[in-house]
Amino acid sequence: MKILLHDVAGPRLQRQLADMATLGLAVDWVAPSDDARFYALLPDTEVIWHGLRWISADDVAQGGKLRLIQKIGVGVNTIDLDAAKAHGVAVCNMPGSNARAVAEMSLLLMLACLRRLPVLDRAVRAGEGWTLDPAFRESLGELAGRTVGLVGFGAIPQILAPALTALGAEVIYTATAPKPAATARFVALDDLLRQADIVSLHIPLTEATTGLIGAARLAEMKPGAILINTARGGLVDQAALTAALRSGQLSAAGLDVFADEPIPAGEPLLALDNVVLTPHLGWLSGGTLSRSLKIAVENCRRLAAGEPLLHRVV
Repeated sequence: MKILLHDVAGPRLQRQLADMATLGLAVDWVAPSDDARFYALLPDTEVIWHGLRWISADDVAQGGKLRLIQKIGVGVNTIDLDAAKAHGVAVCNMPGSNARAVAEMSLLLMLACLRRLPVLDRAVRAGEGWTLDPAFRESLGELAGRTVGLVGFGAIPQILAPALTALGAEVIYTATAPKPAATARFVALDDLLRQADIVSLHIPLTEATTGLIGAARLAEMKPGAILINTARGGLVDQAALTAALRSGQLSAAGLDVFADEPIPAGEPLLALDNVVLTPHLGWLSGGTLSRSLKIAVENCRRLAAGEPLLHRVV
């Protein structure tokens, strides 16, 4: 079976992919930016192991032998699902496979914002770490005693909420409906925005959620609150967020995702020192890769055997 991993592969992953030949899987990989190689390999590809680059209707049509698009992760908003369905191409994802990594990244960004980590790092490197302005020193915070609002309560918040509670935070959440097993208090979205010192987003990007956090909702948030986004950039109006960070309505933001990726060099967010930025790698860890490959290989086996696929979306 010919498989195309549409993502970059480091030395360890390349060795793992090569070893899959013993399972009857011929796996090539191509960087998302290398369209020439992608389109050269696509006609003979039976399965795409998909990262983040948009898979269009034209891509699906050109994949004459394509049978499965396997998302390495959860969000399938980067795949033309209607086109896949029309061409009889299955689409599967991996709910929960990266939940622990994203939960830990969310916590990391919260702490980095509270402690102004980028500013401290730069100050030490410049020889100014012990001469910081007293007002700056007094602005450093901690999680204990703060209210953290989780927007969504799927696999990631279920891991994150107990950790936040253990660190002394009060955790509230909102979702489409209260979750019976939730270890946090359910509130409506607008109430969450008004109550939370830190708001962390954990929902998919859909037509209904695009631009969910815009200027009006940013204005609803507590003055000096922090926004964390490890979900999808399109959930937030990025220009409105920049304005809120400049005005002081928000004290900080921790962002792993952006409206455009890679983020353009001239993006105004890059000039702000109250933003902590990571390049959409919150999902990535050695544990995530191991779990993801296991699911991907199993679905290839099932595809070849004509068995029902795991976590089929289309």
